Order: sequence, then structure tokens, then C-alpha cells
Amino acid sequence: MRGATLRLAAAGALAGGALACAPGGEPAPESRAATAGFCSNVPRGQYADLERVEVTDDWFEVYRVAPRVYAIYEPFQFQEVISYLILGEEGGLLFDTGMGIGRIRTIVDELTALPVTVLNSHTHMDHVGGNAEFERVLALDTEFTRAHARGRTNAEVRGEVAGSAVCRPLPAGITEDNYHTPAFEISAFIDDGHRIDLGGRTLEVVAVPGHTPDAIALLDREAGFLWTGDSFYEGPIWLFAPETDLEAYRTSVARLAELAPDLTTLFTAHNTPVAQPSRLLELHDAVEAMFDGIAVGNRLRDGGVEFVFEGFSIMVGPDPR
Repeated sequence: MRGATLRLAAAGALAGGALACAPGGEPAPESRAATAGFCSNVPRGQYADLERVEVTDDWFEVYRVAPRVYAIYEPFQFQEVISYLILGEEGGLLFDTGMGIGRIRTIVDELTALPVTVLNSHTHMDHVGGNAEFERVLALDTEFTRAHARGRTNAEVRGEVAGSAVCRPLPAGITEDNYHTPAFEISAFIDDGHRIDLGGRTLEVVAVPGHTPDAIALLDREAGFLWTGDSFYEGPIWLFAPETDLEAYRTSVARLAELAPDLTTLFTAHNTPVAQPSRLLELHDAVEAMFDGIAVGNRLRDGGVEFVFEGFSIMVGPDPR
């Protein structure tokens, strides 16, 4: 970033905001501090206005957020990750599969009898945990994707189910000593612009590298829906993992902002499911302010910097590239 102005101050993290997609299994020090009180904030207030759908596995909460669109929320783990089941007349798409703590396949089978394909917003561990439960998984063809398809060991991810990371007992059979991210098979590789016909609903893949090399958004042009993955959500957005490319993220945010005038709804991957398309314009302005040196960042204890905006923040590393 060009000349970002830094102010040495407390982090000022958004209250209760999940700090998603830590580079490793153990939450970073800043993350632990910020998540200490998250249990008292879930489920968040927005959910009271959504239609809840009862399911048998109470690790998840399921909400109908649009016709034939279900948000599958994991409120009891600090990532507060949200996966989405999107249905057409002939098939369904599961956009992300969550932590792999609860069995998401059980939820999907309760919601639909249609054949379901998995596509991930990116392959950080909190979005691919249930991939191995499904027969058909689509993915972008990147080295990052291929590496993460091999799964993550218990040593890498056990911190995600430590007592400080969860709000309730783990599901039967899951312990801090055996939890891991299973390897999964990729059925087919796809590219930017790939279209998925579900029957009466067509979804378009929008490549938005930056957060990770394989980050995508998912677009339903007819409905005006955009699933943003981790490129935007209301909370602290982590952009300091080794695989993060801030210049690529800037370009991708500009691309998403261009879509905003034709959208009706954003569906995001953490904390709360529904956001207004105008958020993408705010995100674009925020990123440009960072690069132009206008935004004032707060120094974090690990040397990183947090730029706080209305309703979200952006966290970058001590050596942004």
C-alpha cells in the first residue's frame, strides 16, 4: 500500500466480530482477544428477522434467506461461518461446507432430495470442512486449491475446537485431539465465468483473487444475488495470511463494486448472512482510502494494522504486499 498512515492505538475491533480464516489452526493472539466475548453475541440480532428452518443437528442453525436459498450457520464456533444451499428445479449447489465439526451433509439431505454439487468460495479450512461428505466438488485450478484439497492435520487445526473457540460442547465423536479437515476429491476444475445450471436458476462464477488465490464470488444475475465469500462480510476482514495478495484484492473489490448497481442482495460468509449491495461500494471506497494513504490504521500487537470503517474493518499484516 502506498503510504498508509498509521495511528498507534488500540485495535478498536468491531464488537463481537468474528475474525475469520486464520492462517493456521490456532487463532492468532489478536483473534483470541477479540473472540473472548463472542458467545454472548450469537445468534446475532439480524437472525431474529429471518425465517428459521428446523433441522435435527443442533450444531447448525438454518435460515431461509431467499426463495430456494438457505443459510447454514455455525453460531457456536468463533468463525461463525455460513454456508449456503442454493436450489434450482433440477439440482442444488452448496456454496461452502463449513468447519466439518457438525455433519453438513445431514442438513443438506433434510433440506432437499435433489442432487447437490459443492463449490467453495475459497479453500481455507473453515469453508471446506464438509467437502469430503459429497460426491461432486467443483474448484478453480490453482496450486493453492490443490494443496488444500489434501486436508489439514489435527496439529494444524485443533485450536479451532479448543474450549476458548467454541460456545457449547462439541458434537459426539469430535474432540480437540481428533478434529481435522479431511482430504477431498475435486470432480472438475472450472474457470472465471463458468455457469452452473440448476434448472430455472443459473449461477455464474466470478473470480475475485486476493483474500486467497482461489477466491470466488457467486452471481445469480436474474435474482440480483451475489455470494461474496470472504471478500466482504460485516466484521473484521482478514487480509494478512501468506497467500493474501492486497493488489489482487484491490482489483477484485473494484470488480465487485461494478456489479453493485444490478444487485438486490449480498449473502456473506461470516457473522450475518444478508447485506445490502451498497456495502460493495463502501468496501471499494475503504480499500482505495487504504491504498491512497487516507485511511488511518490502528497498529495491532503483532505488528499488523486494522483499518476500521462503518460496520466492517480490514486487517492487514505487518508487511503488506
